[in-house]
Formats: sequence, C-alpha cells, structure tokens
Amino acid sequence: MKTKQIALAIGMVLLTSGFSASASTSTTAAAATVESMNVSDAWLNLAVKDTWVWAWPMINIYQRRLAFSHLPEAGLLGNTVPVGPPNTLSMLDDYIKPDERQVACPNQDVVYGFASLALDKSPVVVQIPDFGSRFWVFQAVDLRTDSFASLGRQYGTEPGFYLLAGPDWQGTVPPGIKKVFRSTSNTSVLIPRVFQADTPEDKKAVKALISGINLYPLADYNGKPQPRDWSTLKQYPAEHKTEGETRWVTPENFWKLLPEVLNDARPLSGEEAQYAKAKQLLDLYQTPRYRKVIDDATQAAEHELTQPLLAFHLAGKPVGNYWSANINGAKFGLDFFTRTATARSFIFVNKPEETQYFVQDFDKNGTLLDGKTRYTLTFPAGQTPPVAGFWSLTVYNPQHFFVENTINRYALGTRNKDLRYNDDGSLTLYLQSDAPDKDRQANWLPTPSEGAFSLMIRAYGPEQDILQHRWQPPAVVPKP
Repeated sequence: MKTKQIALAIGMVLLTSGFSASASTSTTAAAATVESMNVSDAWLNLAVKDTWVWAWPMINIYQRRLAFSHLPEAGLLGNTVPVGPPNTLSMLDDYIKPDERQVACPNQDVVYGFASLALDKSPVVVQIPDFGSRFWVFQAVDLRTDSFASLGRQYGTEPGFYLLAGPDWQGTVPPGIKKVFRSTSNTSVLIPRVFQADTPEDKKAVKALISGINLYPLADYNGKPQPRDWSTLKQYPAEHKTEGETRWVTPENFWKLLPEVLNDARPLSGEEAQYAKAKQLLDLYQTPRYRKVIDDATQAAEHELTQPLLAFHLAGKPVGNYWSANINGAKFGLDFFTRTATARSFIFVNKPEETQYFVQDFDKNGTLLDGKTRYTLTFPAGQTPPVAGFWSLTVYNPQHFFVENTINRYALGTRNKDLRYNDDGSLTLYLQSDAPDKDRQANWLPTPSEGAFSLMIRAYGPEQDILQHRWQPPAVVPKP
C-alpha cells in the first residue's frame, strides 16, 4: 500500500504542478520578472517536487560528466570502476568487482566500459572490432537516459568506425565512418558490454577481443584501428565506500546544475512546459523570500519521492508471479515517472530489444524476500529465458548492489557452464545464505544471512516470446 501511495503522490505532482501543456502560455509566464511574481507556498512546493522528479535523471547524468573531468586520462577508480575525463573510454578487462558503488545493479555477465561524452566539445569516434558470434552491445544514451544509437550483435553491426555527434554539430563526416548517430543532448554516455563466460579460456579470449575497442575525439581519427591494452590503465585511489550508490543528485547541487542541464538539451515536443516551469523556479530561487521554501521543498522531494523509489516493483509493469518488467527502458520519452524510478533503482538499462529486465522483491505469496528464508526458483524444461544472447539471475542487497559472499558468486546463468539440470530437464536454482547439499552447490546463488534482498533476471538479446510478453518468470518459492 505504501509504495502505491508513493507512486500516486508522484503522479499527482506531475499532473497538478500548475502548468498547462501549452508551451506558449508557459513561456509567457516564465518570462515575467521576479519582482512581478507572487506565488503561493503550496504551488511552489508542488512545482519544486514536480521539477525534482522530472530533472533528476538529467542532473544525474550531467554530474557524472563533471565528477571526473579533472582526471588527466582514463583509468580505474580503486582498481574497480572505469572512469575518465569526458570523451575518453575506460574498459575493464574482467567482471566488475563487488565493492563498486558508482552504478547500482552491476552484473557479472559482461565486461564493462564507460565513457562520459561531451559532444559540445567534439563528436567522438567509436571503434568496434569483430566479435564474431559473441554477444555484445554498446549502449549510447543522452542526458535523459534515452538511447540514441543501435550498436550490437542483434543489429548486425559491422566492425569499423561509428560517429557519435551532438545536436548542433555541422561538421563533415570523414571517409571510413560507417554511420553517424546523433544525440539529443551534448552530454551523453557510452557503455560497452561484452559477454564473458566464467571460464579461464573465455576470459583470455575476451581480453584479446576488447583490445580492439576504443573511443576518441574526431580529431584523433585516422581511419586506422587504434588498439588499446586495457590492463595498463592508470590507477586512481578508491573513493570512500558507501553503503548505497554515490549520491549524484542532491538538494545542494540540484539548483546549481539545473541551468546547465537546461542548456545542454533542448526540450522534447511536449516538454516545453517543464522547461518553462524550471526556468521560473530558477528565477524565484534568486529571491530570498522564496529560496527557503524551494530549499525545504527540495529536501522533502528527495525524502518523500526519490529515496523510496529504490524498489524494483516501482520501476516496471507487473508480468506475473510478482515479477515486474521494464518495458520502455532507454525509450522513456515523456514517461517521467518511469524514467526517474528506473534511474533511481537501476540506471543505464538497455533498450527493450537489447535487454529485458525482470525484477523481483517478493516470493510467490507476495511476502518480501528475506535472507533468513531459503528459496528455490525452478525453470520448467525448455523454459529458461528465451534469448539470442544470454540470461542471468542476480541477487542484490537493499541498496541494489552485490551481496558479498564466501564463494564470490553474484549471478547464475549462461555464463555458468556447470549448472545441473533435473532429470526432467527443468533447472532449479537455490537462493539461500548457507550452502545447500554438495550436489546442488553449482546451482547455489548466495543471499544475505538476514534482511531484505531482491532479484533480477537479465535477458540479453530477448526473443519474441519475451518481447511479446508470452514468457513469464517462475515464482520464487520459499522452502518450509
């Protein structure tokens, strides 16, 4: 009931914040001078909370651009997280480690890379090697976390060079560039993902493959592959480890960064009123008599609206057995609630045709998952997630990070070549804090010893049974 009330409250804020959908009317109102404005505290509270929910993902992405702009080159933060100044790529050469706190809901199915893009400074060239039959996808998202490129095995992307450009770039595309993808914003993000099986042989093969991945400003493009040895990246000191994700958006930085964010991306069609309202609030913020009201409302918005969104079941559509699915990931458009709920809970989701995410907070009875209970998850014969790529099941703690455990296992799925199937062809996975019998340990996914936890099934390269919502994840069954 409480989570429904949170969603309803956000919906009411988005619907009743006092601005019509008319861009001309909103722009006229926003153009009024601060001295002529006389607004009520009640309206101001609604308008601030609406703007907070709407702009939260954009502030998040923009702050990630700023956070490492001072670094001299790409590297690894604490030998764990790929970071770098804008328009540089940093790649891991193995699975991400469990102490990572930069991005919620990491996985250990792929080798990750990360690049924050400043496309107002320069377009960037993405260099893609020949991955053969291996599953891979390069995610490119704009300031709103919407995808603006299609690069991956499921698209039949050929090896070669691709250009990512900002909305205002008018330059000449040089010979050898296979395709240009244009972002709706200057600030964007690129995240390569390359599947890796959990075997020494495949890890060695992936290290060789990813040396062909690179990203650089257009001025550095010479038409020839520029290989990288990602094992030699510069090492930067680890940041202080937090319990949850790094707080990219705070009440303190929100109003400071909002003007830059509004200038970074033009409004979408139908979004003009949001921009007008945000600009009016920025004008009001310069007036001391309104600043305290805005600051208090911003603090309340974080506490009441976005902090509670760290719950999987608020970021998707129910699909049965208490599972939810994110069906418009990276295609949010004007769906501001789902965009922010997803960014808060598991930012940087792929497009639906690239990856489907099934998330779970409950067992088959609708009871929150708890580490004190043992559970099983059984896929009937032939009913593991139907994918052209790979699938996995991951356990997350309440902050949506890995549950550290003695066997260093954080996911099960295609990457595990030793899974044991039942005699009837079904597959049972054991979700519990203590080790099961020896003959079941290959199928054991450790959970915390106590307290809540959550599950996520990733289906990379989903087939039509998933895309058409004909496939359903099985229930999570508590053991007596």
